[in-house]
Amino acid sequence: MPILLGAVILYWIYRDFDFSQVSGVVCGEMNLWWFALSTVFGVMSHVIRGWRWRLSLEPLGYRPGSANCVYAIFVAYAANLVVPRVGEVSRCAVLDRTDGVPFVQSLGTVVAERLLDTVMVLALVATALALQWKVFYAFFVAAGGGVSDVGLFSSVTKIVVVIVSVAAVIALLYIIMRKMALLAKIKSVLRRFWEGVTALGRMKNFSLFFVETVAIWFCYFMQFYLCFFCFSFSSELSVAAGLLLFVAGSVAVVVPTPNGAGPWHFAIISMMVLYGVSQSDAGMFALIVHSTQTALVALLGVVGLIMINIKNFFIKF
Repeated sequence: MPILLGAVILYWIYRDFDFSQVSGVVCGEMNLWWFALSTVFGVMSHVIRGWRWRLSLEPLGYRPGSANCVYAIFVAYAANLVVPRVGEVSRCAVLDRTDGVPFVQSLGTVVAERLLDTVMVLALVATALALQWKVFYAFFVAAGGGVSDVGLFSSVTKIVVVIVSVAAVIALLYIIMRKMALLAKIKSVLRRFWEGVTALGRMKNFSLFFVETVAIWFCYFMQFYLCFFCFSFSSELSVAAGLLLFVAGSVAVVVPTPNGAGPWHFAIISMMVLYGVSQSDAGMFALIVHSTQTALVALLGVVGLIMINIKNFFIKF
């Protein structure tokens, strides 16, 4: 269902797009040096997230290998491409297998991490809005179909994308609430889960945890922002514009589609058009950037699985 949802939204967005020009842009016009640097930041965001997770497990008395934590993150994000949000569960299962960290407690630390990440996103949103409020307001009105001179999509497309996205988020929240209600019936599981959630409060080196959190989001932003310099039509966009597009995309990926496919494209294209980028170029940017970043996530997932199995093989023999 998440894949179908993303496919439907992408169809609505790209139904009139000329895909024949993509290969020409990638092979001829795209600056691959900037793309390579962007990719480095993308990989480092996963690596630092693995390091941070290891730090959050220490108050529980577990010190898994740093490499295993990183590989588990690689696998988790790749798993999210198949079934959104399942990655948080899969990475706990990986670490249970490789280092014997109890699944429920590690899942609690993941929840705590996500709460702090949410605070970071809210701080970024507040900063972006303060710097670019007029552009955001124009996007908000356009997304609701109330502005006719933006010229991005037909009003029907805007309404369909917004309604479907909101419905998907509501469905996701309903599923999560049902699962939490089931967990609440199992007291021992819930107690261990809560130990994981509250582990951050017992952390001796919280300052390092916070620094790593900031570093993760800095890498996320740089991975996205540096892509502006890959194309002539986006190279002049400011850092403030990049921040607003970044937070818009970060919020859009809440919709349960693989790597935010569909809603992310809608948000990025809409914003870029408001900054004067043509609809065609904005569509090109969103398509190439999202596709390459998704491919990177998938590749890292494969690397993570291979490395975990290689390490397990040598441990056994």
